[in-house]
Amino acid sequence: MSANLSSSPPSTPDPSVPQRPLVAIIGAGPAGLMAADRLVQAGLAPVLFDRMPAPARKFLMAGRGGLNLTHSEPLDLFLTRYGAAAAHLAPAIRAFPPDAVRAFAQELGEPTFTGSSGRVFPQSFKASPMLRAWLRRLGAGGATLRLRHHWAGWTSEGALAFQTPDGPVEMVADATILALGGASWPRLGANGGWAALLKAQGLEVAPFAPANMGVRLAWSEHLRTRFAGTPVKRIALSCAGVRVRGEAVITAEGLEGGAVYALSSRIRDLVTEAGTASIQMDLRPDLDAAHLAARLTAAPAKLSFAERLRKAGGLSPVQAGLLREGMGERPHTAEALAHLIKAVPLTVTGVCGLERAISSAGGLAWSQVGADYGVRGHDGLFACGEMLDWEAPTGGYLLQACLATGRAAAEGIIAYLRADPGEKDRKSFEFRS
Repeated sequence: MSANLSSSPPSTPDPSVPQRPLVAIIGAGPAGLMAADRLVQAGLAPVLFDRMPAPARKFLMAGRGGLNLTHSEPLDLFLTRYGAAAAHLAPAIRAFPPDAVRAFAQELGEPTFTGSSGRVFPQSFKASPMLRAWLRRLGAGGATLRLRHHWAGWTSEGALAFQTPDGPVEMVADATILALGGASWPRLGANGGWAALLKAQGLEVAPFAPANMGVRLAWSEHLRTRFAGTPVKRIALSCAGVRVRGEAVITAEGLEGGAVYALSSRIRDLVTEAGTASIQMDLRPDLDAAHLAARLTAAPAKLSFAERLRKAGGLSPVQAGLLREGMGERPHTAEALAHLIKAVPLTVTGVCGLERAISSAGGLAWSQVGADYGVRGHDGLFACGEMLDWEAPTGGYLLQACLATGRAAAEGIIAYLRADPGEKDRKSFEFRS
């Protein structure tokens, strides 16, 4: 994936030619790549560092099931998906909104389409073609990629320090963007190890927690053995007054899938506070309880309970299994059974960890980041992407915020370099708009 983005050592500069400011980007995921893209447009030649042997591995993994770039819903509604972080993220997303993401994909030769759910995908439905085009574009613009460079903080002289297979490496940069990712899917590169380095600099980092993760339930052996891996389609889940429609998948440990992820932050917080969380599953969200009760009442008396659930209730075998999990004693009336089908009570006993979560909550606190994404008290240092303290549901919101904050951090660097009196070379460099 890095073949089209130079990874060779930089050549010795010609002292007679004004030199561009040297910008380092640590982390070659979507946020770092977008920051690099904006810097290249401005005439800079950033150097990207990544500790993995290939860039954007989580981006590629996310694209295996169809790369969800963003969402098509109205922007004001879109921004509410970021919860407590919405006010912080809004300026960056408004400056680089979903339509801009779609235009950017088009520039890379990946036109997009909107699915029935409102989610936006590249027509290829894959991440790899987009990444290859992106790396070619960055390489043509002068960006450089250094793989297998594990950032180790700063030297006593203030240089960036890296550990590589060939030994320690240092770099003195005019400005630096940290795009180090969160702490989920650590095998793909982002493990949150950078938090200790920033804490050592006196910066506040909120504890990491899994987001968009599966939840644990104490299934019966029958349900676990028969239905693990089975999807449960066209359901609705509710937790603490919030209801979402979607799908889920039974796992040996509990539930995962889109409907679960949409409630995962609420469930996680309840489990943290009380040890468990109560959720309700509507197995027939397309029918109200009265209509469902009428159908159950009209069912022939000779039908067994299982046949009644299947024929009159319209439940699949896995739905019937879930009903029995939350049923306790069998309801004596059609009305009681209908209400149970509409709200099967389930108790979540825990949530899956960061190693299996799609994303993470926590990270560099917003109090430590300025409006330009500059890190407070650290001149020339900027941060972006999932390493900041925000979370969002799946549906295109995660990638949108990573891309938008990456671009915002690059704009912050451009403004910083323009304003800084700096050295002669920096003064003489002409930025492109």
